[in-house]
Amino acid sequence: MNRIVGVIPSRWGSTRFPGKSLAMISGKPMIQWVVERVKQAKKLDAVIVATDDRRIADCVHGLHIPDVQVAMTRADHPSGTDRIAEAVQGLEIDAVINVQGDEPLIDPLLIDELAGVIASGKWDMATAATPIADPSQIRDPSVVKALFNRHGQALYFSRATIPHIREPEGVSTSGIYWRHIGIYAYRRDYLLQLVAEPPCALENLEKLEQLRALDMGCRMKVIKTQDFGIGVDTPEDIAKAEALLARL
Repeated sequence: MNRIVGVIPSRWGSTRFPGKSLAMISGKPMIQWVVERVKQAKKLDAVIVATDDRRIADCVHGLHIPDVQVAMTRADHPSGTDRIAEAVQGLEIDAVINVQGDEPLIDPLLIDELAGVIASGKWDMATAATPIADPSQIRDPSVVKALFNRHGQALYFSRATIPHIREPEGVSTSGIYWRHIGIYAYRRDYLLQLVAEPPCALENLEKLEQLRALDMGCRMKVIKTQDFGIGVDTPEDIAKAEALLARL
C-alpha cells in the first residue's frame, strides 16, 4: 500500500510579499486556509508544513489539527522543491504531493487525483493544467503553458506561446492552450534524484524548474482540470482570494 504525504513549503522571505503565509485572509492566516484544504483530501496519510521560520511553525502548531506536522528546514533552499526534499528525506514514504503554501483555494479533489496517478506506479511525477480562456494570458510570460501528448504525458512547459499556430485564420484556440498549475506529485525516490541534479540549460533560460525533470527523461502525467484556484503572490491578491472564498 502506498504511503503518500502532502507537503506545503512555506517560507517567510517571499520577495514580493514577505511573511505572506501569515497574512490574514477572511479572518484566518493564509497557511491555515491551505492546511485545511489539504486536510480535506482523502488519499494523504499526513500533512507536513515545511518552513524555515519559527513564526510560521508556531502558527501551524497552534491550529491543533490532527496529522499535521511541521518540518523545520534550512533557510537557503533555492526552491520549494528542495525544501520539500529536506522535509521528507528521512521518512519511509512512497510519494509526495507538493501543495504551494500560497494556494488558499486548492482543490482537495485535485490532490486526490494526483495521489491516485502517482500511486499507480506508471509515472515519476504528476502535475495539472487548466484551459486558458482569457486570450490575454496566451501571450503573458507569467502564465506558463503546458504541452502534453494524447496520453497526458508532459512534452514541454514554456512562458512562450506554445503551440505556435502557423496559419491562424479560421482556427479556434479553444482547447489548444493550457495553463500549468504548480502542484506536483512525486515518487519519493524520484524527488530526491531531481533535487540532486543541477539546473539544466532550458530551466535556466525559462526559469521553470519542471524542465529539469523533463531533461532527465521524467515520465510526467498532466491532469486536466477546470479548477484554477488563486495564488496569493502580492498583497493585492488577498482581496481577490477573499472574494472567491465568499462564493464558497
